[in-house]
Amino acid sequence: MYRIKSTTVADIPVIQDLTEKIWRPTYQSILTPEQVDYMINQMYSTEALTKQITEQGHRFIILQDDKKPIGFASYSATDTPGVYKLHKIYLHPSYQGKGVGRFLLDTVARQTKALGAQILELDVNRLNKARYFYEKQGFSVYGEKNTDIGNGFLMEDFVMRKQL
Repeated sequence: MYRIKSTTVADIPVIQDLTEKIWRPTYQSILTPEQVDYMINQMYSTEALTKQITEQGHRFIILQDDKKPIGFASYSATDTPGVYKLHKIYLHPSYQGKGVGRFLLDTVARQTKALGAQILELDVNRLNKARYFYEKQGFSVYGEKNTDIGNGFLMEDFVMRKQL
């Protein structure tokens, strides 16, 4: 039985554990090991996650199978009224392709819509096969962007949007 758990800073270790299990398999064919390590440190350190939750207004949810954490997502409002940003959505590889990702994404869509979202936006690496999953869920490419994240690394993403 799948269930969604809202999080607080107390759940940061669970998010970090899931990151270690999900991030490397997801990005090993797209990014160098050095960039993966750098990005995990930049985005998933205790300090970074605490700041996202307490200062940047990111809401995290954890997806559980029974009581076992299997994925997570985070989102927040943007500066554009009615547009919410899906910052993170990750699911353990053993659950992918079984409709579980759709359940997690639909939960984010429902929660953001309840907060006033009309559009859900996300960034996805141009080489990430997740782009096709997002397209099947009603997202379309809205634009492209390159983001210098420091240390000589560049994020090359599609910006995708879905009308809610």
